[in-house]
Amino acid sequence: MSGGVISATSYGFGLLTGGGDLVWALGLGISLFALVAAIGAVSKPEDGDRVTRQARLWSLRHPWKFALLPAGITAVLDYPVQLVLDGEGVFGSAVDALWHGALVYLISAIVTLTLQGRARSAR
Repeated sequence: MSGGVISATSYGFGLLTGGGDLVWALGLGISLFALVAAIGAVSKPEDGDRVTRQARLWSLRHPWKFALLPAGITAVLDYPVQLVLDGEGVFGSAVDALWHGALVYLISAIVTLTLQGRARSAR
């Protein structure tokens, strides 16, 4: 939901100002979708069944490994958008998608690092 709303808002504001870029808006929406999902997954480590709690605690103890999942999701979902709509070719689209994935990796790992105190209190 958050990714779609941000994407539509970004594109709408871009159209109002005369520089609406659909590819950029969709990339932003995909990135925020993955970030919100990652943060939501680790924000409440004490909720859920035993397996869910263990997975959340593991992700809080290993934030750099955990951040690979939202980064990979972002890169995989962003690649076809870049390839079809941007027209940069196979390699240019791959570089753009990997760049977006790298940003999501860095942001989600840093946010997960800041939430590590919740893992200690949930034990």
